[in-house]
Amino acid sequence: MEHGSISSGNRIGWIECFDDDPHEVATIQTQLLSDVVGIIPMSSPITAESEADDSLAMKRERLLSVLRSYGSVAVAFSAGVDSTVVAKAAQIALGDRAIALTAVSPSLAAGELDEAKSLAALIGIRHEIVETTEFQNTDYLRNPTNRCYFCKTELYSQAERLLPRWGLAVLVNGANLDDRGDHRPGMVAATEHQVRSPLIEAELTKADVRQLARAWELPVWDKPAMPCLSSRIAYGVEVTAERVRRIDAAEQFLREQLGTGELRVRLEANELARVEVPLEFVATLAAAPQRKLVAEKLRSLGFRCVTLDLEGFRSGSLNAVIPPEDLLVQWRPV
Repeated sequence: MEHGSISSGNRIGWIECFDDDPHEVATIQTQLLSDVVGIIPMSSPITAESEADDSLAMKRERLLSVLRSYGSVAVAFSAGVDSTVVAKAAQIALGDRAIALTAVSPSLAAGELDEAKSLAALIGIRHEIVETTEFQNTDYLRNPTNRCYFCKTELYSQAERLLPRWGLAVLVNGANLDDRGDHRPGMVAATEHQVRSPLIEAELTKADVRQLARAWELPVWDKPAMPCLSSRIAYGVEVTAERVRRIDAAEQFLREQLGTGELRVRLEANELARVEVPLEFVATLAAAPQRKLVAEKLRSLGFRCVTLDLEGFRSGSLNAVIPPEDLLVQWRPV
């Protein structure tokens, strides 16, 4: 056993150093040094950045631990940042006992399937593609406020039948903690089909997910949310393949014109297009010649009227018409 001392003025601190526990020694030294005026600890100071790194590492380990507890998984993979982080984590935690599963239907925006393929290859996870048939379901097409329930039910039902063929135990989604405060009828379908939500179980928020995606150098770490094209159609207005194709073409055009991915073309009754863009683009879009160019393009696609929403882009703005008692915001664990 060795002894040592430090002093400043009349204050002296003694430490006993045990050779078999250097961590205890370092802890005692740091505490003593912090109590002594004018003495700076030899170890690196704790900064906000180092604390953030430690916090992210803890969240990462929680997520990996949750996924390992499942044994094997299929990840419902849309190429959004949430499901991409889950797919990456599943590949790390489970290796070849994890696959990514992407659903393809008319509601998938152009380019999203190609991006899903590229991301799966980058991650190194096996990628399966399934064609879903929600556009053959009249409950889905009539577009009630719980339309998403019928879409997710179709996907999860197909996945349930495929899991045994693939030798996998659990289907997981990309829902995060913040999703619990939004209208999510698809989570009802998830509960009914025993779909797990590892991001929620590991207590990760959307900000945590983006931070982890960036740390893993995933190119979608800052990708704007990209819900299905059917979500652009006002509730009660019938969903059709033609309408979602028209919306997709309009949004692709606006992205090229404005250079931003964070926008929506909402389809209201009577084929009215309500364009939502970030507030900093509202004046640009309202001024000539941009206004005329956009109006003519959208009318050529099949919209009868083209309007610009002066409140700007708001994710989920169509949910404002849903009565509070009909909002489905509660997540129930399996």
